[in-house]
Amino acid sequence: MHELPFVQGLLEIACRHAEQAGATRVAALHLVVGQMSSMVDDAVQFYWDLLSQGTLCEGAALHFRRLPAVFRCELCGHEYAFDGQHLTCPQCRSSRVRLIQGNEFRLESLEIV
Repeated sequence: MHELPFVQGLLEIACRHAEQAGATRVAALHLVVGQMSSMVDDAVQFYWDLLSQGTLCEGAALHFRRLPAVFRCELCGHEYAFDGQHLTCPQCRSSRVRLIQGNEFRLESLEIV
């Protein structure tokens, strides 16, 4: 259910840009979703289908591009992809790590007609 406000924002942005461009409809949205974000594709799609009814975005396809989680060790500076289980640095075994990619949820581009 936490997807709802994000989808409302997406709809507002997409409609605003489509109107400014003089489009008759939005054909597709390309979204970037990080591995560590809590966004669920099916929930985003559900809210999109519900909220976009009667707008320039009704029927627009949603395309999801997933970004892997990447961490940086604060101790040794090593950057590494999250393996799905271990957060510690594989190089020095430190647990002082920071997520530098993978928490995204953003609109990358629109296709308008």
